[in-house]
Amino acid sequence: MKKTICLLFFIAAAITFACVSENKIKPPVAEKIPHEVYDGRIDNYYWIRLTDEQKSSTQPDEQTKKVLAYLEAENEYGRAVLKHTEELQKKIYDELIGRMKQNDETVPYFDNGYYYYTKYYEGKEYPVYCRKKESLNAPEEIILDVNRIAEGKSYCSVSGLAVSPDNGILAYGADFLSRRKYTIYFVDLKTGTLLPDIIENTSGNIVWANDSKHLFYTVRNPLTLRAEKVMRHRLATLVSDDRDVYFEPDETFSVYINRTKSRKYILINSTQTLSTEVRYINSSKPESQPVVFEPRQRNHEYSVDHIGNEFYIRTNADSAYNFKLMKTSEKNTGKENWIDVVPHRKDVLFEEFELFNNFIVLNERIKGLSTLRILNKTDNSDHYIDFGEETYTCSININPDPASSVLRYSYSSLTTPNSVYDYDMTTHEKKLMKQDEVLGGFDPANYESKRLWARAADSTMIPISLVYRKGFARNGKAPLLLYGYGAYGNSTEPSFRPNIISLLDRGFVFAIAHVRGGSEMGRYWYEDGKLLKKKNTFTDFNDCAQYLVNEKYTSTDRLFAQGGSAGGLLIGAVINMRPDLYKGVIAAVPFVDIVTTMLDPTIPLTTFEWDEWGDPRKKEYYDYMLSYSPYDQVKKQKYPNIIVTTGFWDSQVQYWEPVKWVAKLREMNTGNSLIVMDINMTAGHSGASGRFERNRVTALQYAFILDLAGIRE
Repeated sequence: MKKTICLLFFIAAAITFACVSENKIKPPVAEKIPHEVYDGRIDNYYWIRLTDEQKSSTQPDEQTKKVLAYLEAENEYGRAVLKHTEELQKKIYDELIGRMKQNDETVPYFDNGYYYYTKYYEGKEYPVYCRKKESLNAPEEIILDVNRIAEGKSYCSVSGLAVSPDNGILAYGADFLSRRKYTIYFVDLKTGTLLPDIIENTSGNIVWANDSKHLFYTVRNPLTLRAEKVMRHRLATLVSDDRDVYFEPDETFSVYINRTKSRKYILINSTQTLSTEVRYINSSKPESQPVVFEPRQRNHEYSVDHIGNEFYIRTNADSAYNFKLMKTSEKNTGKENWIDVVPHRKDVLFEEFELFNNFIVLNERIKGLSTLRILNKTDNSDHYIDFGEETYTCSININPDPASSVLRYSYSSLTTPNSVYDYDMTTHEKKLMKQDEVLGGFDPANYESKRLWARAADSTMIPISLVYRKGFARNGKAPLLLYGYGAYGNSTEPSFRPNIISLLDRGFVFAIAHVRGGSEMGRYWYEDGKLLKKKNTFTDFNDCAQYLVNEKYTSTDRLFAQGGSAGGLLIGAVINMRPDLYKGVIAAVPFVDIVTTMLDPTIPLTTFEWDEWGDPRKKEYYDYMLSYSPYDQVKKQKYPNIIVTTGFWDSQVQYWEPVKWVAKLREMNTGNSLIVMDINMTAGHSGASGRFERNRVTALQYAFILDLAGIRE
């Protein structure tokens, strides 16, 4: 890749390079090569797309050279026009790192005879996984030091750590390319040596059988990266002899595996946007055939866990659109045998559950906020944990012991750092086990969070969470960063974000628009922001932005917006619709070329997202998607200032989408706003893998909007 820099001066036909003329730095201009993609639609920048083979080739062809030269020119331009912010970037980066407790460790949890915890060391990018046998006073065992694995690598992601039931072998997945294709390795925990078994092209999803000899893993399709197959490996045998356990033939489904709370069963979950099918295998009989729990049906989603001699099921069967909890005997798993444990409620979204011998914990969402409800199986009583803040988030933490009467949960808010509690479900007593230490002089008493409601065009009330430093005056003069996502039913939690302190302390307000497409207000909130109702997501966001302006939390020349991935699609759509509303936007790995991508089943994630966005091979969906597709809807108008970040190896939103979008934005922009890109040539969708290095992009993004707001220190 380094050799490509010298190619820049020889690709004049493809681009015009950044240069200085009359003290003005000019952006690169991508060559326009008309390419018909579908229905007569022309994409002038389709040539920027490379295959994985082209990207990986040590002998690049002419198109690859041309594309790499253009990408490098984009990076050079970005560095040049933002050079004056380098000192501010460095200052912000130092602040972000300075808030981190570099020597840190997680709260230990006890599992199968060992206390497990994760440590971080000063100056080290990656975690160190440790354990102690039976007592926290026992000698420490390092089971995996990711810093050693990452030595000499430009990218390193470790996933799926799984210790065998006899505590002797660690299996883990490692990705050194950022394509989410993990190779599984095995470590003998007695000697610390690697075993010869090496399994490639997996998703990093690993589950051991009870005999500590067999394990199950999921395999990715080499082209689409769909997790499509479950295989079984026996230690000390050839990987080529591994057995197929289950292949998912439907390309709109993907598979993942997990183990039940009782550890009696291994579950094979086939999932798709609107449907689920679970199979189970007795963990003590790893060579047995998987049994279907309940056959898949369109619009039936369910998940399963097991304790005692019963299966518990979270399901939306029988019009339970907010989901309900049911159970059945392990001998009769068919839906006709399921009985209600917690019935469906129209005003409560049931999101998750945790099983104990004597308790069931429900993670529910009420009026947009997550809650934890405790059911006592002994006396059938129930209660909620009280958190006492106006806007916050909570979640179930790691709870491996079903016999315990103590729930471990996590809690945070926009002003409260992430906190881990142990909660006695019998006495209702809380014990704070750890609250993340935020260095650099942070004091939560200096900040205030609020929850507001903005009226959308159709009169739907949209919740907004926001935080600011005390002393903030509501006079329209404050800069404000509005964040949004709104897809896949994923709710954007009002959780603690230590990085935004660098904005708050410089006078910014930070706000989250809980737009439709998430599930904040229940399942209907998701349904109202997908498929042929997707535009609600974008108009909700703009309505929230306008509300904040009208209420004088900010003004249009001080308002900034941010979103990533599907949230980047949101950013692309809202600035096409209301470019006048924003001073600048941050679009991270933005999914902006939605129609072309959803028409190509060879691109990762395409096939099993048709039920999220629509299948554009059908005219109704094609026309609707085209009407909001950020790339297709770029038009001649004045756009706000834009900074775009992406990763060359991104497997979820291919790098060419944001690159083409930027080229077209520059072509059509009638104003003089700044449009820049930062392309990480060694990373993928999640950016840099190290805990320090990933903050450089945040510092760049923040410096961009601070500079636009006239704040340069």
